[in-house]
Amino acid sequence: MGRRPQPEIARHLLEACTDHALAHGLPDRLETLAAAAGTSSRMLIYHFGSRDTLLRAVLDRARRRQQEFYGELLTARAGEPYPVTLRRAWAEMTGPRGRPYLGMFGQQLRDSTGQRLWPGFPREATTDWLPLLTEGLRTIGRPELATLVLAVIRGLLLDLAATGDTIRTDEAFDHYLVGLTPRRT
Repeated sequence: MGRRPQPEIARHLLEACTDHALAHGLPDRLETLAAAAGTSSRMLIYHFGSRDTLLRAVLDRARRRQQEFYGELLTARAGEPYPVTLRRAWAEMTGPRGRPYLGMFGQQLRDSTGQRLWPGFPREATTDWLPLLTEGLRTIGRPELATLVLAVIRGLLLDLAATGDTIRTDEAFDHYLVGLTPRRT
């Protein structure tokens, strides 16, 4: 008689593998994740079935973490102008807490392995932030700018990933936000 599934162990392993992948990227070899999780490759296969299934689970878990984190950042706050919220969100997204997500979802899913593991990601990653941005921009009377704001954020994130020039991309985002700030009459 075989062992019964142990979801609590699988959850623990998934969290450890996700932590490692966010810090170091998706590995080429399963042994890397096994070592990070304090287990063997054989046990990872036992709990997840295959390398690709585990990698998809890691990507999914990392994406849920990112959605929680960014969701909190992009949600409008009572009494705070939304451009201020966006500036704080940008600083967090590009800072130490946000960089692991940028690395994983910026580069990892553009390569062939990422496309194979999560083929619909580019579209999903573009559209899933629009409702939050729309609601936030509604607070300043500009909900129609959600696609434009998202495009600017994504473009500057690509620029930052390509150049590493935090100062220039931060300044560009600040200049952009000036145009979103309602003018006083």
